[in-house]
Amino acid sequence: MAAVANLSLAPITKLAPFSYTHVDPNPFFLKIAKNSTFTTPFKLETSSSRSTRFLTRTAESNTAAPSKKTAGGDERVQKVHTVQEFDDALRMAKNKLVVVEYAASHSQKSSKIYPFMVDLSRTCNDVEFILVMGDESEEMKQLCEREKVEKVPHFTFYKGLEKIHEEEGIGPDQLIGDVLYYGDSHSGVAQLHSGEDVEKLIEDHKADHKLVVLDVGLKHCGPCVKVYPTVLKLSRQMETVVFARMNGDENESCMKFLRDMDVVEVPTFLFIRDGKICGRYVGSGKGELIGEILRYQGVRVTY
Repeated sequence: MAAVANLSLAPITKLAPFSYTHVDPNPFFLKIAKNSTFTTPFKLETSSSRSTRFLTRTAESNTAAPSKKTAGGDERVQKVHTVQEFDDALRMAKNKLVVVEYAASHSQKSSKIYPFMVDLSRTCNDVEFILVMGDESEEMKQLCEREKVEKVPHFTFYKGLEKIHEEEGIGPDQLIGDVLYYGDSHSGVAQLHSGEDVEKLIEDHKADHKLVVLDVGLKHCGPCVKVYPTVLKLSRQMETVVFARMNGDENESCMKFLRDMDVVEVPTFLFIRDGKICGRYVGSGKGELIGEILRYQGVRVTY
């Protein structure tokens, strides 16, 4: 078993800097590419081959715009009407997660997903929500063009004025998972941002001999997002287990930790006790993850 606490140990084989490839989210994990440089963050590509752009009105649809208030009220969703209001809203949010829905009055999909964003706004007080109606005015059309939005509904996630994630055509479950994954800052899952953070967490739990479950993923990994709500639930239910999370592509220190721990696929869950790795699970299967945690807790699990 490899000792996690001693992060200063160099890996056996010196690796060149590497980045991570984003592949179709259907596979249960993503592979890390070791032969490319870690220089450019992942950007979601929007299709330019689709036959219609969302800013062109269709004669067949007369759906009510999602800006109309829902029965429970949508006061926490800020509706912006100018580029200046949009930029000011991002600036005022500072380091909070900001979720922006780009919508259009003729889009039925926009109208259907909007109530779910309203529900999230009521329960996620540490997240800011913004609605942009792309066909409201020429200025809003220009904002969508600036943000490279071509189809609606389109969700973009910002933090500290930086665009960190975007999705289009998603359903409620994906939206909820994304908000939890990118906005979680108050749960029982420790957020780690460097190898030193890992070292300190492990040192803190050497004396109590608790099992540490470290969820290692990537910022734009679909399977990582998919399994994270399960991690959150487990962190609230398993008081004798310590849950933590690290995004390997956050910075060079996190990337070095992945190399030292020989993590080449994500999501990878490292099981650590008494400062040593006692096992790992690679994948996003909820049942398999729970079974592995129970097994390393000493509970006999049969499949």
